[in-house]
Amino acid sequence: MRLIPVVLMLAIAPIAPIAPIAHAQDADALAKQLSNPIASLTSVPLQLNYDDGYGADGAGHKVLLNVQPVIPVSIGDDWTMISRTIVPIVQQDDVIAGEGGQFGLGDVTQSLFFSPRAHTKGGWTWGIGPAFLVPTATDDLLGTEQWAAGPTAIALRQTEGGWTYGFLFNHLWSFAGNDDRAAVSQTFLQPFLSKALGQGRTVSVNFESSYDWKGSQWSVPLNIGYSKVARIGSQMVSWQGGVRYWVESPQGGPEWGLRGTLTLLFPRAQ
Repeated sequence: MRLIPVVLMLAIAPIAPIAPIAHAQDADALAKQLSNPIASLTSVPLQLNYDDGYGADGAGHKVLLNVQPVIPVSIGDDWTMISRTIVPIVQQDDVIAGEGGQFGLGDVTQSLFFSPRAHTKGGWTWGIGPAFLVPTATDDLLGTEQWAAGPTAIALRQTEGGWTYGFLFNHLWSFAGNDDRAAVSQTFLQPFLSKALGQGRTVSVNFESSYDWKGSQWSVPLNIGYSKVARIGSQMVSWQGGVRYWVESPQGGPEWGLRGTLTLLFPRAQ
C-alpha cells in the first residue's frame, strides 16, 4: 500500500497543535542552534522519510524513521563532546528485486565529535572524532552484517545575517562481520546551507551524498526543507517538512522523496 498520505499527514500534523514560543528571540536562538549539528543543545529528532521509484518498474518504495538523539557532554572548560546516534526503523516494499517487503531495525550509526568551544579567528566551528557502524539490523536485507569504523569531521560558520553553511564528512571501513557479505567502504559527504527567517523559522538545503567504494556508486539526494521552532505545552520542539530529489542513485534506486521531522528540544536552563 502506498504510504504517501500517511507520510504527508505526519509531516504536517505538528503544525496544528503546536503553539508559537512567546519570545521570538528565544525561538531564533534555538533555530540557530539547530542549524549547527554540534551545538550544545540536547535534542531528539524523529525524522520520517518516504522515497519512491525503487525497482526496474519504479513501483517500489521505502519508509524510513530515523531516531537521532544528539547529546553534548562538557569536557573541561574548553571542549565539548557531541554524541550523534542514528537508529533507523525501516519499512520497504519491492526495493530489492524478488524479495517483497521488509520491516524492522536497520544498522545503527554512532558518531562522536570533539569540538572546541571557541570559534576560529574566521568564525568557524569544527569538530572531529570517530564514527561507528553497528550491525543491529533485524533482517538481513535491512543491514550489512558488518562492523565498521572510521573518522568523522564537521566544519561550519554562522553569520550575523542568519546564514549557516558548512559540511559534514565520515568514512566507514568494515573490520569484522559476516564473511559472506560485502565489505563496507563508504564515504559520506553532506554540504549544507540554511537561512534563518526570524520567529524560529529556517529554510535549508543539503546534499546527503554517499559513495560506495566497493560498488563504485554514488547516492546523492538533494534535500530542501522548511522548519519552525515552537512548543507543545511545556515541551520545546521544531517541526520540519521538505522534499528531495535523487540527483544520483544506484540502478533501481529511488527518484524522489518526502521528509517530515519532529525534533524534541531540551535547552539548558539559563
